[in-house]
Amino acid sequence: MKRDLISITDYSKDEYLRIMELAAEFEQNPNQELLQGKVVASLFFEPSTRTRLSFETAISRLGGRIIGFADPGSSSTSKGETLHDSIKMVSQYADLIVMRHPLEGAARYAAEVSPVPVINAGDGANQHPTQTLLDMYSIVKTQGTLDNLNIFMVGDLKYGRTVHSLLMAMSQFENPIFNFIAPPELQMPEEYKHYLREKGIRYFEHREFTDIISEADIIYMTRVQKERFSDPMEYEQVKNVYILRNSMLTKTKPNMKILHPLPRVNEIHTDVDKNEKAYYFTQALNGVFTREAIISHLLNLK
Repeated sequence: MKRDLISITDYSKDEYLRIMELAAEFEQNPNQELLQGKVVASLFFEPSTRTRLSFETAISRLGGRIIGFADPGSSSTSKGETLHDSIKMVSQYADLIVMRHPLEGAARYAAEVSPVPVINAGDGANQHPTQTLLDMYSIVKTQGTLDNLNIFMVGDLKYGRTVHSLLMAMSQFENPIFNFIAPPELQMPEEYKHYLREKGIRYFEHREFTDIISEADIIYMTRVQKERFSDPMEYEQVKNVYILRNSMLTKTKPNMKILHPLPRVNEIHTDVDKNEKAYYFTQALNGVFTREAIISHLLNLK
């Protein structure tokens, strides 16, 4: 039976742990010819650097071939072709489709149309499950566990699909605590807070976090995404609301790590980069091993 990865909830806790195990294996030995003779379609209807390049690196390291586009303007979408027809056509050429799209729900629709597996590489402000799995791999590598962690989520919690997916996944583990730090305009949507209340998971909301930063095991910074705002003035008001600086990290836990899905704009000052608690560039590298794991798991290659 065909398996897709559209939402982080498509996987069970056991599958999260299996992906972590496979990612560690690929980190030790990234070049394995498991995709030899297979073609993967990379369809990016929305700009991407890390996600697209790390997927393409993962496919190349697994010995697969890549077809697709990084600019929808160069595809038949610019001529008015529907998503339905694009997916129907591409699924005849490829063994797997990796897709990013600006519309929420587009990936789920593609999976319904496609006879080959579909991986959601981000759909609007909705979900980004492969980012979540690489975030979890980064957390387990640095903390040694996914249980009993205090996770600070900072910045754009309203439109940030990475924090939505991470919250859903980490809530499957023992005794997490979430601290949400956002301006009123960008607070965590009510549906996610309701989900945590239903599960009896503790969360706290703050406007500031300098006085509580010492409690964090993970600080997950996010970019205020200009492309999600219909009102440019609203974006200007909140774009620089939180800037993490090296001087703020003096009283943090020795093993605390700073994650960011990247790209950053101003929310992490470059003076943080030299601090051993800055983990975001290694986090991006972890994406290659995690995506190798996801592809292998979906196609039953391991």
